[in-house]
Amino acid sequence: MSRFADLRYRGATAFQRRVNPLLRRLPFQTVLETRGRVSGLPRPTPVGGRRVGDCFWLVSEFGERAQYVRNIKADPRVRVRIRGRWHEGTAHLLPDDDAVARLRRLPRFNGLAVRALGTDLLTVRVDLAG
Repeated sequence: MSRFADLRYRGATAFQRRVNPLLRRLPFQTVLETRGRVSGLPRPTPVGGRRVGDCFWLVSEFGERAQYVRNIKADPRVRVRIRGRWHEGTAHLLPDDDAVARLRRLPRFNGLAVRALGTDLLTVRVDLAG
């Protein structure tokens, strides 16, 4: 990873550490809940994405460096809060998907932020349970 990309990563994660606790409390903020790979505790993360049928799509701006992606690799069972309602599902990391093209189909504001800050985009699909 280049020095510039590392600085972007550090700056963005420092900002997110302060803002995410506030965002995840908002009732209609979309939240992805994984299980901590060491602690086993629920780890809620505000995300931007879109539900399409029985799937929820999002793009991680830091790929496999994102803590929630690392948690998904350890246990793909997740929950997603969409419009105030929780849905259980199974997350799939899709490194072969064109993440930039995927962002064009997701909410615009989030897509702009992910493209601006992202250093290693990774598509994540959550198959939602009935």
